[in-house]
Amino acid sequence: MMTPKSEQIYLRGVRGATTVEANTSHAILKGTRELLALMIRANNIEPNDVCSVLFSTTNDLNAEFPALAARQLNWMNVALMCGHEMDVPESLRQCVRVLIHWNTAKTAEEIVHVYIRGAEKLRPDKASLPPVDWDELNQWINANINKTVQSKR
Repeated sequence: MMTPKSEQIYLRGVRGATTVEANTSHAILKGTRELLALMIRANNIEPNDVCSVLFSTTNDLNAEFPALAARQLNWMNVALMCGHEMDVPESLRQCVRVLIHWNTAKTAEEIVHVYIRGAEKLRPDKASLPPVDWDELNQWINANINKTVQSKR
């Protein structure tokens, strides 16, 4: 029996990018957590619906694996991979990019891609995110990190 179109699940890509302040573990993880949190919340992504996530950084960022930020948000059963972006002359520096492969009933047009902190220039056509309340976002991140810490006890 055919599944009704409204219930069909598709594999969709959710893109995002941000820049970070420095080539330090702290800066890379903080920036990546912010980006992931916005991507998760804008699209209502549940970790069980995620197939895999690709993270890339520009060559000037190598102090930490950005995928660790997803583990810190309790994405323990999601396949994660990191790599470096092509080093194109005059391209954006200190940039972390994320591609989430997500099973969803949403159409491609309904996916919200997230470009923040100077990375909007990579995809100005996709950079229509409403203003971010950074304090509230960081509270959400901290609450989800605390869930991870509590679940390990």
